Amino acid sequence: MSQSATADTDRPRVSAAPARRRIGRRALRPILMLGGILVVVVGAGYFWLTGGRYISIDDAYIRAAKEVLATDVTGIVMEIPVKEGQRVTKGDILLRLDPHPFEIAVTSARANVGGVISSLNAAKLDYKRMLGDVAVKQAQVEADQANFDRFAALVKSGGVTRAEFDNARFQLAANQQSVSALKIAAAVQLARLGGDPEVDVHAMSDYLQAKAKLDEAQRQLDHSTIRAPFAGVVTQVDSVQPGMYLAAATAAFGLISTDRIWVEANPKETELTHVKLGDPVHLTVDTYPGRSWKATVQSIAPNSGSEFSILPAQNTSGNWVKVVQRIPVRVAIERKEGDPELRAGMSVEVTIDTGFRRSIRDLF
Repeated sequence: MSQSATADTDRPRVSAAPARRRIGRRALRPILMLGGILVVVVGAGYFWLTGGRYISIDDAYIRAAKEVLATDVTGIVMEIPVKEGQRVTKGDILLRLDPHPFEIAVTSARANVGGVISSLNAAKLDYKRMLGDVAVKQAQVEADQANFDRFAALVKSGGVTRAEFDNARFQLAANQQSVSALKIAAAVQLARLGGDPEVDVHAMSDYLQAKAKLDEAQRQLDHSTIRAPFAGVVTQVDSVQPGMYLAAATAAFGLISTDRIWVEANPKETELTHVKLGDPVHLTVDTYPGRSWKATVQSIAPNSGSEFSILPAQNTSGNWVKVVQRIPVRVAIERKEGDPELRAGMSVEVTIDTGFRRSIRDLF
């Protein structure tokens, strides 16, 4: 073998693989750069098209119908048959005042009603008696008139004395005055009967007034027992104890409904553009991680929360600063049997599906 052939054999050969890789990387770089831009554009477009459909609110809370129980009568607390946190149903007795003063008032009012009925019936009979007295006295007047006419004819001929004639005249005048007085007394009695001598006493004002007093006494007796106006859980029961003097309209304890529960969310006014009644809602409660509830938008308040604040915004002042307002939205929860208990005041995260969709035409 020649020396030139040997030299060519010993010279290191240059591999073609690194060159191909360098060429591939140079070709891949613009593809990746354009692909990344394309992914960003597609992602941004998808985000824009789907944006505005869902509204997330994290300052929502569970609300429940609640009532501070009180009575409109005054009395001594006799019994509290419920305990703190006890569940009650509508109509259950929650508190009793001492009923004896109210029972006495009812008995007195009922007796007064009976007395009024008797008095009115007696007045009707008395009117009939007065009419009889008028008839009797009128007959006497007619007899006196006949005597007077006879004496007037005889006095001229001397058949009777002048004194007898004057006595007949005076007796006629006296009885006529008695008839007039009796008629006036009967008219007064008839006016007390409302102008109807056969009137039903149950329709007369005296009876109605007495009956109203009886009804008021009975109402106070009924209201001496406080009953649950709706199903719920009683709270702050220990603030009232037996023997306590409870004045009218004084708060006793509270009742929180277990049925009338909803979620109150306060989205920004700028988020309500596409929210409408009946929109589906997804709820999660901080107390129960991993669980969710379905709900719907029940109502949207006609005012912002600041409308009823003690110090409303002074929009006409020179230093007024515009602040985005929040509009209360009520969400009705779809509760199912076996769901964990929801309590008023729990924090809730709300997601409203408005169903709004953008299109490419919105760009133009």
